[in-house]
Amino acid sequence: MEAKLQRRIQRYGWDRAVNDYDTSWKSQLEPAQSRMLALAAIRPGDKVLDIACGTGLVTVRAAEETGPMGHVVGMDISGEMVERARRRADELRLGNVFFERSGAEELPVEDSKFDVAICALGLMYVPDPALAVAEMHRVLRPGGTAAAAVWGQRARCGWAAIFSIVDARVKTEVCPLFFQLGTGESLRKTFERAGFKEVSMERIDTLLHYDSPSEALAAAFAGGPVALAYSRFDPATRDEAHAEYLESISGFRSADGRYDIPGEFVAVSGKKNS
Repeated sequence: MEAKLQRRIQRYGWDRAVNDYDTSWKSQLEPAQSRMLALAAIRPGDKVLDIACGTGLVTVRAAEETGPMGHVVGMDISGEMVERARRRADELRLGNVFFERSGAEELPVEDSKFDVAICALGLMYVPDPALAVAEMHRVLRPGGTAAAAVWGQRARCGWAAIFSIVDARVKTEVCPLFFQLGTGESLRKTFERAGFKEVSMERIDTLLHYDSPSEALAAAFAGGPVALAYSRFDPATRDEAHAEYLESISGFRSADGRYDIPGEFVAVSGKKNS
């Protein structure tokens, strides 16, 4: 798919998903976000860039870690996500946080500006993730740290059938290489090729908890990357897709109707040479 078209799909897709994203994914993504932040080792007073910041879940945590003397900028390709993130920061009265709309592959940032660059669960959606990681390296000062998290291997993510289910009905190829960075040593090697040193990588097993079929369906279809394609389904197609997805995760449903869907994250960090 042409990169420009893929970026447009991502932008409007996440605009569409914004109202369901926090409800569907806030607690489910927390283990990956927390581990990535630990690897980033943000210190009081640091200047931090959060790439693909979404609704600001990680951005505000970074702002709390760097404190009032620090400076945090969140960027996302989705204008609706950026507006939601701004409101979150305003509600928390965080005066050291700023947001703007930008893709990850050409950051509107001068060289060597930040102490820390982070990207939580965003690199999977970028047409050229290697370029995005190279941009993280560029904007860091010498000695700065970058950290990122992505979804892991397809076989270890019990919800992965969502992509084929949607693509069989609307040919969007919304995430053609979604699991690539989580396979093998791919994410580590991407960081190393960008010039990072002291690169470390780890895998994190997790369970995605949903209390009902409706919660599981909202997360998979309305609150995530297939939201734009899903919006084009007529009622009959939605019912059919819902049934197929619920069947794909039926083995993870308990007797009380709750779901514990397995997943895997990969987290990585690296240093820019001093």
